[in-house]
Amino acid sequence: MESSPERQGKSRFRWRGRMLAAGVGAVTLALVAGACSSTGSSGSSGAPVKGGTAVMAEFPSSPPNYVFPFMNSTYASNSNIFDLQWLMYRPLYWFGTGAQPTLNTSLSLASPATFNGTKVTVNLKHYMWSNGTQVTAQDVEFWLNMLLAVPQDWGLGTGFPQDVKDITAVSPTELTMVMDKAYNPTWFQYNELSQITPLPAAWDRTASGPSNCDTTVSDCAAVYSYLNAQAQDTGGYATSPIWSVVDGPWKLSAFNADGHMTFVPNKSYSGPVKPKLAAFEEVPFTTDAAEYDVLQSPNSSTKIDYGYLPPEDAPDKAAGATVGANPLHGYTLAPLYAFGIDYYSINEQSNTGNAPIMRQLYFRQAMAYLTNQAAVIKGPLRGYGTPTVGPVGSTPATQFLSPTGKAQVSSGIGPFPYNPAKAKSLLTSHGWKVVPGGVSSCVDPAKCGPGIAAGKTLSFNFPYATGVQWIAAMMAQLQSNAAQLGVKLNLEPKPAAQVGAGGNCVVGKIPCTWDMAYYGNGWTFSPDFLPTGDTLFMCNAVANIGGYCDQANDALIQKTLTSSNLQDMYTWQDYLAQQLPEIWAPDAAAQLTEIASNLKGALPQSSTLSINPENWYFVK
Repeated sequence: MESSPERQGKSRFRWRGRMLAAGVGAVTLALVAGACSSTGSSGSSGAPVKGGTAVMAEFPSSPPNYVFPFMNSTYASNSNIFDLQWLMYRPLYWFGTGAQPTLNTSLSLASPATFNGTKVTVNLKHYMWSNGTQVTAQDVEFWLNMLLAVPQDWGLGTGFPQDVKDITAVSPTELTMVMDKAYNPTWFQYNELSQITPLPAAWDRTASGPSNCDTTVSDCAAVYSYLNAQAQDTGGYATSPIWSVVDGPWKLSAFNADGHMTFVPNKSYSGPVKPKLAAFEEVPFTTDAAEYDVLQSPNSSTKIDYGYLPPEDAPDKAAGATVGANPLHGYTLAPLYAFGIDYYSINEQSNTGNAPIMRQLYFRQAMAYLTNQAAVIKGPLRGYGTPTVGPVGSTPATQFLSPTGKAQVSSGIGPFPYNPAKAKSLLTSHGWKVVPGGVSSCVDPAKCGPGIAAGKTLSFNFPYATGVQWIAAMMAQLQSNAAQLGVKLNLEPKPAAQVGAGGNCVVGKIPCTWDMAYYGNGWTFSPDFLPTGDTLFMCNAVANIGGYCDQANDALIQKTLTSSNLQDMYTWQDYLAQQLPEIWAPDAAAQLTEIASNLKGALPQSSTLSINPENWYFVK
């Protein structure tokens, strides 16, 4: 989700939203499990109860803190988007159909966009703002004009709408765009139009009065400045005449900067699913252990209806099972996986003197063979993880994952299964003297690669996100595996926000003083839901953490942006899976969700990490 180092350096939240431990940034990935297990019985009759207040536990130390749905990288986080903004201000297009990260036409404010060459047409459905005005094409243009005016203040940017030459509100319900060329309609819908959140005309103002950002781009910088300033006043969120104008199913009735907040139904909501609850509350915790204490205490003053199990307390599960025996009575255990990938970064732009080594494919392959994904999933993750087999998420299985990738997931054997012998062979055949337990060195520079001198050693600094037990265990395991071949990993546990300094160090003009790095959560494809790789793996992309650059890869990615043929996506991902721009790592469950047995409607959870408490209801 989320600003986490990934989010600054990864567009599209690879901040994996809510997740496994205090201190780890906003985003994570993985996918939703429809099957689940619970212990005990609620003793309920199953009859729906009208009203009631459902309480959700927020991720540790990550309370929502920014209400304006046009946020810069400082505030870009899953908690702000999914747990605050989208409950009240609906995006133009909603993604998440059951567990699939696909376009949900029934929950979207507009019908699917239509494409005719370079022309895109968006037709809005009949939705109303809570102040009685209609959600119009002009409200969509309001958001787009703001993005044109202050692109640096949109923390999820991809270059859109700079790739659009004309934007016209044809009527209150129709908006057209003329693209600079014909793009893959799925990519434009999933990764460009998906970013838009219509803004009400009531927000088109500055401190001095009404403005015209919805029609005049030059007015927008001042409007953004005013709205951003209003969004700093968290104490006024629940009473503000600005933020009380909503088009989503919920509106705030109480908000505290510490994370306590209460939503009540928007009685004017136009969508197909109206809230059944009387209220929806979110409560903060400083640690996952503190949240677990409340879950385990039947006499606690706070009853959590939708919470999470700390990973270190997770029950082991048998191979093929969804969950193990739930340690909590009266709850259903349902692991949440986000659609994404995980990896640790190899810094090909490091200024430590190790960049020439990182640029060698054989070395990245050796590191991949030393990374035991299966052992991490079975061991530290206790079975609650999925393998990463390339640049496209494997869970849930989607049409976007290539047949090769699906076969690797099914067989449990990725493109680089754990194999120290192959790793050793790669090093020795490329001029390295392998010293098990010591430090290997280059003895044949002609084979080691350009820029690698004789005597150069395989010793690397490796910061990683601290505070999560399974991450520390995985890092220790990788360090031990590498040491067997004389690859010295100097592990540096740090707060997640300090790992890798955030983003591509050359593009972002930030320190390049690290060799490898692990953020502890990876990348989630949201809100750019089509995993095409343009924001993550292209040369000079700010989210390209390690600075990987390959012209053949760029050409293959560019084709996925213009071609709707899925084979082009398969060709690209199968190529990049072998090139290792990063070292693929197991993707942990985003959250081991615990749901009170008398709360229904919360399953299946969305692999996009969005939530729909309007679906929730209690039973007797």
